[in-house]
Amino acid sequence: MINNLSITYDPKDFEDRIYHSWEEKGYFRPKVDPNKKPYSIVLPPPNITGQLHMGHALDHTLQDVLIRWKRMQGYETLWQPGTDHASIATEVKVVEKIKEEEGLTKQDVGREGFLQRAWKWKEEYGGRIVEQMKKLGDSCDWSRERFTMDQVLNDAVIEVFLQLYNKGLIYRGNRIINWCPECKTSLSDAEVEHEDKNGFFWHINYPVVGMEGKYVEIATTRPETMLGDTAVAVNPTDERYKDLIGKTLMLPLMNREIPVIADDYVDSEFGTGAVKITPAHDPNDFEVGLRHNLPQLVVMNDDATINEKGGKYAGLDRYAARKEVVKDLEELGLLVKVKDHTHSVGQCYRCNTVVEPLTSLQWFVKMEPLAKPAIEAVRNGEIKFVPERFSKVYLHWLENIRDWCISRQLWWGHRIPAYYCQDCGEVIVSKEAPNSCKKCKGSSFKQDEDVLDTWFSSALWPFSTLGWPKKTEELEYFYPTDVLVTGYDIIFFWVVRMAFSGLEFMKEVPFKHVFMHGIVRDAEGRKMSKSLGNGIDPLEIINQYGADALRFTLLTGNSPGNDMRFHVEKLEASRNFANKLWNATRFVLMNLDVDNIDRASVEANFTTADHWIMSRMNQLIKEVTENMDRFELGLAAQKLYDFIWSEYCDWYIELTKPRLYGENQENRKTVQYTLTYILENILKLLHPFMPFITEEIWGTLATVKGDVIVSPWPQYNEGEVNYKAEEEMNLIMGIIKSIRNVKAEMNVAPSRKAKMAVLPSKAEVGEIIEGAKQYFFTLANISEIQLVDSKEEIPADSVSIVAEGAEIFLPLEDLIDFEKEIERLEKEKQKLEGEIKRVVGKLSNEGFLKKAPEKLIEEEREKQTKYQQMLDTVLERLASLKGKA
Repeated sequence: MINNLSITYDPKDFEDRIYHSWEEKGYFRPKVDPNKKPYSIVLPPPNITGQLHMGHALDHTLQDVLIRWKRMQGYETLWQPGTDHASIATEVKVVEKIKEEEGLTKQDVGREGFLQRAWKWKEEYGGRIVEQMKKLGDSCDWSRERFTMDQVLNDAVIEVFLQLYNKGLIYRGNRIINWCPECKTSLSDAEVEHEDKNGFFWHINYPVVGMEGKYVEIATTRPETMLGDTAVAVNPTDERYKDLIGKTLMLPLMNREIPVIADDYVDSEFGTGAVKITPAHDPNDFEVGLRHNLPQLVVMNDDATINEKGGKYAGLDRYAARKEVVKDLEELGLLVKVKDHTHSVGQCYRCNTVVEPLTSLQWFVKMEPLAKPAIEAVRNGEIKFVPERFSKVYLHWLENIRDWCISRQLWWGHRIPAYYCQDCGEVIVSKEAPNSCKKCKGSSFKQDEDVLDTWFSSALWPFSTLGWPKKTEELEYFYPTDVLVTGYDIIFFWVVRMAFSGLEFMKEVPFKHVFMHGIVRDAEGRKMSKSLGNGIDPLEIINQYGADALRFTLLTGNSPGNDMRFHVEKLEASRNFANKLWNATRFVLMNLDVDNIDRASVEANFTTADHWIMSRMNQLIKEVTENMDRFELGLAAQKLYDFIWSEYCDWYIELTKPRLYGENQENRKTVQYTLTYILENILKLLHPFMPFITEEIWGTLATVKGDVIVSPWPQYNEGEVNYKAEEEMNLIMGIIKSIRNVKAEMNVAPSRKAKMAVLPSKAEVGEIIEGAKQYFFTLANISEIQLVDSKEEIPADSVSIVAEGAEIFLPLEDLIDFEKEIERLEKEKQKLEGEIKRVVGKLSNEGFLKKAPEKLIEEEREKQTKYQQMLDTVLERLASLKGKA
């Protein structure tokens, strides 16, 4: 066979070419085929503002491995791609662009002008990440690519809103929400990241009205919110405050009377046992306020400055107001004390600004009715988490979920389909603007200014991308999807919402498995971030090392649900692995002079090594397939690495060389068949993990047809397992390794030949070794093998190696040139004697002993002991060798 594989492995030569070929041949585009089993995955849609990062690279690689594997197993596979409009992030980008290029604000250009610019931005930049995904090797069906704001998905979003609204599950109300003063929009609970921060507890006295000198002491971490207090609550069983329940307190600084109320929410043991209640600025206080019909007093603007209801503090930023409030309380003598306190602070997941809880008129989804089926789906096993421990996170979130705030004060996104009659204020929810108001017959309407939370559309992804609400054949065939692959950090954002949405609208779970992966951290274990400057660009890695090396690095050592560290050394090891396979293939191709060899014609000529490698290949097929069935992709990758590097390249190829280079054509033909058979199966098993190199190599084999991407996955055949051959080869390889180790320990060149005497524990072992003589000659540089019945037959000066089933003896004279070794040891003796003399001289010097630190003196004594021990060993070895020379 002509070897048309280039001399050096350079992924730049073929990765792009191969990807284009796959696309042109339509391998990524499935068809609805009732005769084949479907297998589908939806890609977590990356933001159009984004760029491929290491988290994407890991997530996409895991999905691509599963899709390629199932494609080879004969499934009709759909990997559904698409991108997300990312309301907040995109709006920020477009606003910045308008300011930089036009010197205008969002309000200056108006809603329509802004949306025109946003769509233009999407067309210019939104597709960048798709091209980056292709560089990684993602085998998505790009002909079906979706965008969360395209017409199909927009129809789905509007339909869902209408259905939930008509069922009474979407409502508009004044409730406590998370407000980002920087993004100037509401956020759902899932979009708030909590971080422990050092702060203070300010203890403040609230005077009791009508009781001179009597106070109720409260403690707060946010004294500026006291401007909106409407009550102080105590536990009804707390004897300290029993007589004060129903009385009023004078709210300091505001000179407004507020009641003392009793509520079980208050923990008598925490703080002072009295809690200021600010219903408009605290989620828990909001619930207390509802129970006691307290007024909701919002004292902040949307930029977190104090509004006119905050009295003299109006116009101040919340933190400036805090300083002024504390200063004024101190001057009034009402500040009791300030204590250090560490507490959890909520921050916007986009800009890291501390969020401000406040009551606001927003749109909400009632979550309790939707959460129940989603909880049951995990409990009854319809949805399985991998690893299973993440089901607890999912269940805990759903069991404690609050109503979901879905309105956002933005312009980029799905606009809420609610219309307000300008004559009577009637709210009409519909797909299109109504013509007349049923209540007052008016004809003037204004659509709600807000858009829906980005996750509202993402929640529909598994079925909206397949054409819902239309009943498409793709929806019927590919839904529910088989597995969702995602990071554990978006269980709340996305996994939960897809689960309850699928059950509500499709009456079926959206996926059968949720395969969770961890975060890719830097070599020091830190999360990659812009602020730390430790991010690694996958495209730069691909350009330098190739996509296969990056993919394999992300896979090996990876286990479901666990974080991983990214090391350059590991990346280099992956590239070296690819290079090893490349060179092994070149060796096979250069020694293959026929295209097709029938197995039946060579099987009778199989040696132990042939039977062994065929059996090991068969076992590998079984183990890798089982690992992948259990989503243990990292284990599967490691087993492939070990087999290819060690068993195939380092052992089998080396074992075959004498037969391959010999004159016996039958032996040569047998080796050629076995080498190519194993190589073909290696390429198939490795393809999902390293698709480019396997396809490039596959194309050079005249023994195969088509492309490896669509070749059938290897099948395990129990009848081909040969435990006897494996045991024999393990024995042979164990002895060869021991001989190599002894040579290395004795600083003997591996190429130095030696005789070998074998004392087997039983006759069968001797027969195995006798039959494997050529292997010892080739791989251990043994010149002669002698089977002995007792140790008396062994030369006196021999190195003994205890192996499984036998004791091996190598004559010392074959390993060592006595005269050269004596010469080397004499030089070592002189060197050590010199070191000892130097140390003894130092320790005999009174000046040194008086001036030097005790630690330094102790170090010199330790050196003297160490050098003396080394000299004793050298002298002993010299005496032994001189007696034999």
